[in-house]
Amino acid sequence: MTARETASAAEGPGVVNGPEDGTLDWHAVDWGAAERTVRRLRQPIFTASHAGDLKRVRNLQKLMLRSRANTLLSVRRVTERNAGRKTAGVDGEVVLRPEDKAELVAWVQRLAEPWTARPVKRVYIPKKGTAGKRRPLGVPVIVDRVLQARVVNALEPEWEARFEPRSYGFRPGRGCHDAIEAIFRVAGGANPKRRWVLDADLAAAFDRIDHSHLLGQLGTFPARELIAGWLKAGVIEDGWFTPTEEGTPQGGVASPLLLNVALHGMEQAAGVRYQQTGMDARDAVAGSPVLIRYADDLVALCHSRDEAEQVKARLVGWLAPRGLAFNEDKMAIVTLDDGFDFLGFTVRRQAGKLLIRPSKAAVRRIRERLRTEVRALRGANAPAVLRRLTPVVRGWSAYYRTVVSSEVFSALDSYMWKLTYKWARHAHPNKSRRWVRHRYFGEFNSPVLRGPGPGNTPGLPGDGAVAG
Repeated sequence: MTARETASAAEGPGVVNGPEDGTLDWHAVDWGAAERTVRRLRQPIFTASHAGDLKRVRNLQKLMLRSRANTLLSVRRVTERNAGRKTAGVDGEVVLRPEDKAELVAWVQRLAEPWTARPVKRVYIPKKGTAGKRRPLGVPVIVDRVLQARVVNALEPEWEARFEPRSYGFRPGRGCHDAIEAIFRVAGGANPKRRWVLDADLAAAFDRIDHSHLLGQLGTFPARELIAGWLKAGVIEDGWFTPTEEGTPQGGVASPLLLNVALHGMEQAAGVRYQQTGMDARDAVAGSPVLIRYADDLVALCHSRDEAEQVKARLVGWLAPRGLAFNEDKMAIVTLDDGFDFLGFTVRRQAGKLLIRPSKAAVRRIRERLRTEVRALRGANAPAVLRRLTPVVRGWSAYYRTVVSSEVFSALDSYMWKLTYKWARHAHPNKSRRWVRHRYFGEFNSPVLRGPGPGNTPGLPGDGAVAG
């Protein structure tokens, strides 16, 4: 089947791909059909890339870039699903109304080419785990965001067929838990061979990617010049324009994929070798290190300290032409018995077992967030408290429920009870402890939280037990 025949089979009738000369009713779009169409266009790109048929890959990518279903999903992604959908770029424009979204689809589909990329707007957000530090983000204009989403659907399946087995960050169908499971599979068991760990991350990876090397990796990709325009578009901060000679703006839709493209080949550079045939295909060869990467964070599991030092030296030389380097302050070579932190987990061997727990830093952050949220809710009613706290508690517990977390969960249960009890006491300063318990907690009050104060009612914390 030719590339054009593949596209014809994928492009179904109706509002997904036509007619393009009519007015689009945003609420009438069949999103299921649009997603199936894009999926059917992505699959042959992946297959052709895996087979090494570059000519077919490029033809299919051109069809994906022209697909109306791709444009529909791209507009929907950046105007409805992305967290920054209400944040404007340098043009001050956001697209929130259905009729504006339909107009944007028509404009991008028919009139967007040729397009000159606009500079990104520099904004700052708090950096996790570092008090007082902020992370710079680059916010593209809405049209650039849509075009980047379209490009991702064309470029991603090609590289998904080529990416290395133990790369997990910013990839469809993969996540943090997959990376942790990979560590457990390599370092678990009674007598693991790889007991030394190179724990490292890259310094300002998004901001330092070498443009020429990245564009060289893209080869003859049809939208290569459009990507080059985004890389060179520049930054506007406080009204001042600064050209960008390196890096890709952290905050762009395509930036995570471009980072993965730039870092492709890291496992090979570290000396990782895989079985090519048999039942153990894609397992690491005996004597080879294992490198597990999530975006710009990585761990290399090695047989000895010398091997870990060699992996480090190889990667330093491999990263230099890409404009990248390790963050020396966060890099360490340790044993599994010493343990290391990765993606919010602490990995350590104890008593002959590999135990993975929530890291102390992660526990400290969730306690701080819960405390800040509850203090901000003073004066609010109970439903408002539940609406604010429930997603936080559920999300954190879901992230850590697959590892050794029972003691941490128990401690956080106690801490959460104390916070909410103090909130209730603040809301009703003239009511007794017993009244507050029956009003807000009832049968869920835990007797283990009884405070040390004299004369306390069973099940009620004394003043000294209430966390501030």
